[in-house]
Amino acid sequence: MTAPDAVTAPERIVVIGASLAGLRAAEALRDEGFTGELTLIGDEPYAPYDRPPLSKAVLSGWLSTDHTELPRLRDIDARWLLGTPAGSLDTDTRTVTLADGRQVGYDRLLIATGTRSRPWPAERGGALHGVHLLRSRDDADRLRTALVAGPERVLVIGAGFTGGEVASVCRDLGLEVTVTQRSGAPLASALGGVIGGAAARWYRDAGVDLRLGTTVHALEGDADGRLRRAVLSDGTVVAAEVAVVAAGALANTEWLAGSGLAADARGVACDAYCRALTDDGTPLADVFVAGDIARWPHPLYPGQLLRLDHWDNAVAQSRTAAHNMTHPPHEHRGHRPLPAFWSNQFGMNLKCLGLPALADQVVVTQGALDQRQFVAAYGQRGRLVAVVAVDAPRVLDGYGALIEAQGPFPPVLNATDGPDRLEPLDAGFPRTAPAAVSRIADPSAGHLPAPSTPLDPPAPPIQSTPSAESTPSTVSTPSVPSVLAGHE
Repeated sequence: MTAPDAVTAPERIVVIGASLAGLRAAEALRDEGFTGELTLIGDEPYAPYDRPPLSKAVLSGWLSTDHTELPRLRDIDARWLLGTPAGSLDTDTRTVTLADGRQVGYDRLLIATGTRSRPWPAERGGALHGVHLLRSRDDADRLRTALVAGPERVLVIGAGFTGGEVASVCRDLGLEVTVTQRSGAPLASALGGVIGGAAARWYRDAGVDLRLGTTVHALEGDADGRLRRAVLSDGTVVAAEVAVVAAGALANTEWLAGSGLAADARGVACDAYCRALTDDGTPLADVFVAGDIARWPHPLYPGQLLRLDHWDNAVAQSRTAAHNMTHPPHEHRGHRPLPAFWSNQFGMNLKCLGLPALADQVVVTQGALDQRQFVAAYGQRGRLVAVVAVDAPRVLDGYGALIEAQGPFPPVLNATDGPDRLEPLDAGFPRTAPAAVSRIADPSAGHLPAPSTPLDPPAPPIQSTPSAESTPSTVSTPSVPSVLAGHE
């Protein structure tokens, strides 16, 4: 374990996680001039592939998983160790032990092990044949096969982005679909109840049987262990041969137990320069974090740790980490791109900039909710923090500039397609829903409370934004639930 002020040029760099963030980091390391030994370790046997097409093009049949492999931007001259996950990390000896017992030494380490789908409990029917997750290419192949078989009804558990995309594809394939959602609207935890209400109309216009305020009590099967029905919280029973569990994600951090890093099911905490934090909040000079697994502070959202399951963030953060892994501390760059994500469902394209989940109000600034083409801005105590555009992607750049400038809310746009008067509404985020970010209890304290620390109250008001250079070297993170701010 190396402190930030004891840095030497690395000869061996190991990347744990051979997906989007891992591959792009490896390429960036070579771009940055690293000529030493480079090793990529991945738990799947496949070369790095693109995940967004799995819930869209692959399920619909337009693309096979064999054609989802990520393009190589350059030769990385790396050693690939695929098909075996990392089992443990010893930061004192700078050694990664794989699940099969092999050991790999490093001078610099990048943790990019990402997330996995939250499984359905086995005791409530999760082990039945016909119950599916959707995260890997194997998951997509199995689910595609099940859909092609023509089930009479598909049950989708969860109306987040992944659930919506799956339901949309099922309707395109002519399959009957029931979607259950704990909250009062689809996308409620990501976009709030106002926009979620518009999304509910998309579901129902497409012929989806949408059950809001409803959970699945249990999945039940026949004597052969095949899914046959779901018992819902309202006492009703839905017959279904296929169920897709789209109930969020868990960070792949189990292998870091005992490593001394600030890691749990929410992710791995790191500073603005992608340096992993120890249990006492100290950043390490030789261990970095990038992609879906990283929880990091953003200068636009002080007092928070973000974990973003976003394609764009995985690419940008891997490049930031690669630069900092190969340069001395005084040349490090802070990771500060504006969060961005997108989704295609029910014939519409949805794009978002910023963090809607922080907002207390939302206002439609262009178009109208009932027109299926609109732009909605999100505000937090008088400041613009996010924007969502539905079938209106070209306008986002201007809004992004306003968010980065910490512009006022509601924004003054004078858009020709906007309402005569901007009327902000309560954003309608579920009070019991986990936030997309975690609060930092005391950004200057340099101490991480024990896992038994009680949950903190809601995040504090947005304050003035510090520069990346002023980010403290130690960060304190309480045990608050942290959920991806993009795809659910």
